[in-house]
Amino acid sequence: MGKIRNSLSRFFGGRYGTDTLNTVLIIIYTVVFITYTVLRIVFGVTMPESKIALPVLGISYFVISTALIVWVFFRMFSKNIGKRRRENEKFCGFFKLQRNKFRDRKTHVYRKCPTCKAILRLPKSKGKHTVLCPRCKNRFSVKG
Repeated sequence: MGKIRNSLSRFFGGRYGTDTLNTVLIIIYTVVFITYTVLRIVFGVTMPESKIALPVLGISYFVISTALIVWVFFRMFSKNIGKRRRENEKFCGFFKLQRNKFRDRKTHVYRKCPTCKAILRLPKSKGKHTVLCPRCKNRFSVKG
């Protein structure tokens, strides 16, 4: 028993493991799998004349779920920890930005600088205004 534990410990040492993106991918995989199972039960049993659409649906669900689980295991067992961290940071940053945009939708507006593509959070006000980008010091006008 100790040999197996040691070999597994050596194998998993230096691997990336799970993070927020992997957790979301596993949840999406579970939803796709359950949806396919329910659709197969409902349409496979009650509608035997749907034999043409069911295999196409089954193949597409199988391909999607297989791709998701392969991606999860690839990320989990990857030794390129820096790259997996950057992927997770991009994913978390995207959803943080969306959450902030939704929270501030009544008081602020988000605009992108045309030069450096930085996202600026500006107070919502009517009319046309000139804005100074803090990153590249470019002046551009925005419509409120």
